[in-house]
Amino acid sequence: MKGARYRLRPLRVRVDSRKRAKYPCAMVRSYPPPDSREPHRPSPLQHTLLEDAQAFVLGTLLCALGIQFLTAAGLVTGQTAGAAVLLSYASEWSFGTWFFLLNLPFYVFGWLRLGPRFVLKTVVAVTMLSVVSRLMPDFVGFDVLNPWAASALSGAVIGMGLIVIFRHGASLGGIGILALWIQERFGIQAGWIQLGFDAVLFAIAAIVLDPWLILASLLGAVAVNLIISTNHRRDRYVGR
Repeated sequence: MKGARYRLRPLRVRVDSRKRAKYPCAMVRSYPPPDSREPHRPSPLQHTLLEDAQAFVLGTLLCALGIQFLTAAGLVTGQTAGAAVLLSYASEWSFGTWFFLLNLPFYVFGWLRLGPRFVLKTVVAVTMLSVVSRLMPDFVGFDVLNPWAASALSGAVIGMGLIVIFRHGASLGGIGILALWIQERFGIQAGWIQLGFDAVLFAIAAIVLDPWLILASLLGAVAVNLIISTNHRRDRYVGR
């Protein structure tokens, strides 16, 4: 009606707490705290053939130099190569024969678990190391070499050489294949696995070899595996 006054009153709506829990407001959205969000990680990059080639050359050169340090000082090594050395001492078969035979089951295991690409790369790396280590004494020699210094130097360069080879999807055969598979499958670092194998190997070697040489050789084995365990980690390297 004309002249009538209208007053607007606020609309009050009561919502039952049980219904509020059943029908939450669509405008409300909760976000996880920033610290709980997973950080973005880039996808692994595939190495090119040229990158693999230079890595195998560098890795095998470093490993061959480390082996030269060991042999010049009369020391022993770990891994499958060390097992082959001990078996050659206890039998008439040569180191090369034992090393070849000990690697066969690991090649089969690697083919089934890690794929043919990994095994083929490993065969190439092992062949290159065999050739380079055979030629190394013709180019590198030592007039004075302390066994303890030789062990530490060999552990450092062999560890770096193995990391280069590992990061390009290969190994030097033997227990390294099993260690890499366990790292990929269960997250246990390959260096710790190889360190455990070396501990058993050197315990056996101490029965037949000079204790001081065993201790010096053990220093090199520890250096190799510590370098690998602290520098070869899946969460810090995305190349393949």
